[in-house]
Amino acid sequence: MKKIVLYVLLVTTLAMLFTSCKFNEKKASVKKHAVILRFAESHAAGYPTALADQEFARLVEEKTDGRVKVEVRTGGSLSEVTVEAIEGLKTGDIAFSRISSSPLSTYVPKYRVLGLPYIYRSASHMWAVLNGTIGQGLLEDVEKSGSGLVGLCYYDGGSRNFYSKKEINSLADMQGLRIRAQGAMVVDMCEALGAVPMTGIGMSEVRGNLENDVIDTAENNWATYVSTGDYTAAKYYILDQHTRVPELLVASQKVLSRLDQKDVEAIKEAAKVAQEYEIAKWRENESASEKVVRANGNTIIELSASALSEFQDAMQPLYDKYASQYRSLISEIQAIK
Repeated sequence: MKKIVLYVLLVTTLAMLFTSCKFNEKKASVKKHAVILRFAESHAAGYPTALADQEFARLVEEKTDGRVKVEVRTGGSLSEVTVEAIEGLKTGDIAFSRISSSPLSTYVPKYRVLGLPYIYRSASHMWAVLNGTIGQGLLEDVEKSGSGLVGLCYYDGGSRNFYSKKEINSLADMQGLRIRAQGAMVVDMCEALGAVPMTGIGMSEVRGNLENDVIDTAENNWATYVSTGDYTAAKYYILDQHTRVPELLVASQKVLSRLDQKDVEAIKEAAKVAQEYEIAKWRENESASEKVVRANGNTIIELSASALSEFQDAMQPLYDKYASQYRSLISEIQAIK
């Protein structure tokens, strides 16, 4: 009898263990669904910033072990203009976006300084500023501003340069030139240089206005100079590098607040790596664009040190108008090697 009881107990115990193992196995096999976060990018797929967005998405998924996935929407499919992107970030409808630092001056006024003409001597100077205490402090200020935005890292937007139908080697050559100008600061910059700003011309209309002799000159980065075809109508590209307005990878504070802190840290780490990736892609794009321009027989002009100094000195009225309260910050930036 005892043997029968022991046998029954043994069978029952084994059955319970088997059931428990199967349950735990099933439980372990059920994975929590990944959080899908949307990224709004106005540039087309293949553009340096869009490529970096995709790399950021890959890194986020990798660093969170698949708990967080980022869905990058390029070509403005989520938001065509910056105002829409910022609003979407505030409400949490959009998790991430790549925007220029210029509109962020609404929330962090010091960002206005980063867009001043000739504030940087070179790309390396700009990155010394952005990766140093000034730039990183401004990133933190975005989150502290109460805007509902979180600055994650910077992207390179390249330098904007003049391109013209006429040769430009000095400030004297700028006098009376009709320049397509977009935005109040660019209008003021053109006037300070002795040129005539022409407003109301869309980016897609620049080439036609150059060809029809409505304007003499425009200004933009290498990528736009080539992608719009403007290089075929304006054969002189002047490397004055008057502005280098950095871009920012920005997150929604509302979205991040819903995530596990460990995943938020992973997202911030991914952004820093994506920044370096974007810088490399931007340089590749500039190099490829320059090859196209040179193959077309265009003339690329590097201003002499004395000529560039003339351009810089002419900007004092703009510094007084747009950043008079930030003279110490301007001095700090200019002192960085």
